[in-house]
Amino acid sequence: MALSSPETTSLNTAKIPENPSSCSVHLQKLPHLTDYLPNLKPLPNPLEKNSLYHPPAGFYINQSEVVLGQIILDLSADGEAASSSTAQLAYNRAGPRWQVYFEPKDIKAAIVTCGGLCPGMNTVVRELVVGLWEMYGVRQIYGVTAGYRGFYSRDPVELNPKLVHNWHKLGGTALETSRGGFDLNKIVDGIEHHGFNQVYIIGGDGTMRGAVSIFNEIRRRKLNIAVAGIPKTVDNDIGIIDRSFGFQTAVEMAQQAINAAHVEAESAVNGIGLVKLMGRSTGHIALHATLSSRDVDCCLIPEIEFYLEGEGGLFDFLGKRLKENGHAVLVVAEGAGQDMIPRTEAQKEERDESGNLVFLDFGLWLKSELKNWWARDHAKELFTVKYIDPTYMIRAVPANATDSVYCTLVAYSAIHGVMAGYTGFVSGLINGNYAYIPVEEVALAKNEVNTKDHKWAWVRSVTNQPDFGKP
Repeated sequence: MALSSPETTSLNTAKIPENPSSCSVHLQKLPHLTDYLPNLKPLPNPLEKNSLYHPPAGFYINQSEVVLGQIILDLSADGEAASSSTAQLAYNRAGPRWQVYFEPKDIKAAIVTCGGLCPGMNTVVRELVVGLWEMYGVRQIYGVTAGYRGFYSRDPVELNPKLVHNWHKLGGTALETSRGGFDLNKIVDGIEHHGFNQVYIIGGDGTMRGAVSIFNEIRRRKLNIAVAGIPKTVDNDIGIIDRSFGFQTAVEMAQQAINAAHVEAESAVNGIGLVKLMGRSTGHIALHATLSSRDVDCCLIPEIEFYLEGEGGLFDFLGKRLKENGHAVLVVAEGAGQDMIPRTEAQKEERDESGNLVFLDFGLWLKSELKNWWARDHAKELFTVKYIDPTYMIRAVPANATDSVYCTLVAYSAIHGVMAGYTGFVSGLINGNYAYIPVEEVALAKNEVNTKDHKWAWVRSVTNQPDFGKP
């Protein structure tokens, strides 16, 4: 399969065919330090002398190896791809390269965690430290505390494998985190001041937008500093990648809240268990928790419109479900129904430190509306609503086994990419394979629930909830 837009940096070990007219795959350009520092010279990979590795044949990744962004194609009757005229996006496969652009003794690496908590943050930090230390022999590794502001307001903390040995067993982030505090010039000045030449940034979409600015400013100043992002969001709302670390742990933890809501609802006369899960702009946690639970009667997410009153509305559906089963379980994402809640003028303008609109508690508001509905239409019958909000419980725990493996491999992928001289990139899973993605693409991409695909159809099949068409 021919590839377009090949990279021609000196670390290439395989030539990519150049024939744009016959190309069906477009390789996304991955920034490299030699793009603006052409005099940098490649070095042999230190892994060759690492007694723990003894790299076998096929250990190193060739430049011609790519990961396709889309693997589902619509084939025409004659077997040709119906979309053959449109080039498929492809990304450089992650992994160790034959050559590197950093001497281990000269490396001074910085690791920072930004934004909200997510299961696996400590695991990623631990594996970055262990990977740099054990694989490449790096001895100057530092943690930047308190998020982006830590680059200019705090002294970095020296890290080593012994110090971080048990961090993967802990929830949260031992480096501490914060929102806001992004001052570009102060951050890059701080990076220069401390002598960091490798910067690993762990955070969500807002953090990745900050990473884009940092990378661009470093490139503008022509500094020999590589920047790598590791996407982190418990909501799973970052695009391009299959999922972010911590998401599967969050879904698993959400089961406990749903199970409790089901027990409470089933044990009461006309009982409703109402669970609010994380998900500002996307409902992935609520969706996957609903599918895996099978005890949920209705799932509300930001991507769908719904209404409360009238035929086919939420109250009509819940009334029928209570009549049939005597109880119901309702799961809502925090970003669902925000436009339904009355806001004061001040609340319409209120923003958090990251610049996001402050959400009102849809769960509490819906609980109140449910009680008003029942008191109005069924005043003589018993009714109970039990509201459970496990928001901080599901994100403050250590990563489960699946996420822990992902954390390890995504961290090691980032290290290999930076050592190979790549910069301004994110390491992540695409179609089951680890790849390098330009951070600018990740910062702009969104991963919303597609309510027209089979997965949402499965939710409706499991819950039997209405499609909430306009009343």
